[in-house]
Formats: sequence, C-alpha cells, structure tokens
Amino acid sequence: MANTSRYDEILRLLSLLRTATVGELAARLEVSEVTIRKDLSALEDMGCLIRTRGGAQVAQDTRLLRPIGTREAERIEEKKAIARRARSLVTEGETIYIDAGSTCLLLAKEISEMNLRVVTNSIDVMIAFASRPAVSLFSLGGSYRSEAGSFIGPIAIESLRSFQIETCFLGTTGFSERGVFAAQNIIESQLKQAVIGVSSRRIVLADSSKYRREAFSVFARAGDVDILVTDSGFDDAQHLSSFGIEVVADRSEDR
Repeated sequence: MANTSRYDEILRLLSLLRTATVGELAARLEVSEVTIRKDLSALEDMGCLIRTRGGAQVAQDTRLLRPIGTREAERIEEKKAIARRARSLVTEGETIYIDAGSTCLLLAKEISEMNLRVVTNSIDVMIAFASRPAVSLFSLGGSYRSEAGSFIGPIAIESLRSFQIETCFLGTTGFSERGVFAAQNIIESQLKQAVIGVSSRRIVLADSSKYRREAFSVFARAGDVDILVTDSGFDDAQHLSSFGIEVVADRSEDR
C-alpha cells in the first residue's frame, strides 16, 4: 500500500475510532509497527493527528476539510463585504496578524496599499503583500498544510514569541451563540490560541453561515475575542454582544 493510501486509511480509522494504538493500526493495515510510527509522525507534522503514548488520536474532523480554493469561491460577496468592513479596523502603522483562510485573504488584498507590519502563517497572504513596499512582512514557519495553504505546529507557535501583535484577524470554522469559536484541527487551534495570547485586540472574521456550525476544536471562548466582523445575514448580534463580543456586521444596504 502506497504511503498516501495508507495515510488516508489511518485517518479514516481514527475518524471512526477517535484513538488507536500503533499495534491496532499495524494489524489493520498489515504493515510493521515501525512503518506505522513513521506514518503517524508524518501525519502529525501535517497537523492531521495528535500522537499519544503508544498510538494516536484524531486531530481534526476530516468531514470539514475543503481546499482553500473551494472555500474562496463560497459566499464570495459576503466575504468581500466582511473584508471591506474589517479594513476600517486597521490603522496605518499597526502591527497586525492575518490568519490563513479565504476571508482573511480578502482582507489582505483590501489593505495591501497600507503602511503596516504584517505577521502571517498563510502563503496566499504572503503573496498578497510580497510586492508591496509599504508593508513589512513577517512569516511564521512550521508544518505546511496544503489544504489551507498555511503553516502550523510548534515551530509556528515558537516564532510568535518574537512578536507583539496589536490586532489579530482570525478565521473560524464555526461559532456558537455563546461566543465559542472552533476549528477542525487541534494543532491549528493551538496556533490561534497562541496568536490570541500575544495580541492586544482580537478580531474574528466569519460569514453568517458559520453561526451555530459545530467544529472539532475550540480555540476561543467569550472573553478571548473582542470583535466579530460578519455579514448582514447575521441576525443575533444582540445575543452575542451579551457575552462581551462586539459584533460589526456589514450593512450593504447602507452604502
């Protein structure tokens, strides 16, 4: 069985079992435990699982995984409106963090002419700013996730120790009416948590379709996020505001 096919099978089994030992995986896939250990190390580096003592556990809900190219085409007008609204929250000369994700990428394009210091883990965001002389660009290293076009993991988290972020802009897979924000990947969530920890102002960009959408790993709760920027389809701002999160919704009809 080729490596990629074996990786897929390991992730399929973990999505069903949630956790498995090296011995169990080796027996099911009919390979040696040495091979399974190498596979688990590679998958952990990709952010697909978490190694445990003697085995591994699922790190992400693979049902929610969609390539960033696919996500960029979804709800594009709402995301563009969010990016335009979020632009008003950026100040010339600021040090900001821009997360990976389709809405965050649109924000990067909106502010590419501004004088800024930008820290990011996203290849696409790096490209958006690469030729902009007014932007001082800093990238985080780490393990590369091709489906998100981003770097995550311990190296990325360690890199954050070098920065003091004034405002961070984060994406989310889903958020609840109680102000709980989540991603589909534990290691991705760990990086978002680290970003929140070094940022003075914490902003999440999320279109209204993500409201009440469940995701695998919580990265923020009420009190960890200052502002939610969303679209005009979001109709529960008052409720979320009661948890201390300011909701800024694009109102296209007002323009």
